[in-house]
Amino acid sequence: MDQNYTRGSEKMEKDEVAQLVGFKIGKEHFGVDILMVQEIIRSAPITPVPNSPEFVEGVINLRGSIIPVIELRKRLNLYRPAEHQGKDWILIVDVDSRVTGFIVDSVTKVMKIQKNSIEPPPDIIVAGLKSQYIEGVCEIGNGLLILLDFSRILQIDEIRKLKEFSQDEPSFPPSYRMRRMAAASPAGL
Repeated sequence: MDQNYTRGSEKMEKDEVAQLVGFKIGKEHFGVDILMVQEIIRSAPITPVPNSPEFVEGVINLRGSIIPVIELRKRLNLYRPAEHQGKDWILIVDVDSRVTGFIVDSVTKVMKIQKNSIEPPPDIIVAGLKSQYIEGVCEIGNGLLILLDFSRILQIDEIRKLKEFSQDEPSFPPSYRMRRMAAASPAGL
């Protein structure tokens, strides 16, 4: 599953090689730095969250931690209902100390790619603010791999909303908390 993509017979130096987790959305190939990926899980039960952005599917409970889950296909505007088969994988990614799940169609392989083979994205692609998360493009086999910068996929206001989803206890009015504490006390105050 570990594959090398280098030019010619050049010797790979450790600091000149990027290790990426490859994944697919539709027919497109993407990659993310392996150090950002905490784990990869098969699709898990997702609890929808009311009033969340369209690309946020909801939250999952992963060994006691509540993690927001983003449909990467929708976030990247690649959503085509006919292509979506429902057999998904979730990349659990640590983005600036925020653990977030990203739904992808499939995880392909771990790749070692020479850093000098990664080209910056074309100017026309990065001209729009919404595509600032494309870190680069490189050739793999007969196709292209798009490297994503997961720390830029969400905008500041979207990050703020995700933080609200992952709080341990929802915020209730003080009167509700008092009634709940009274009901739980042995004397039944």
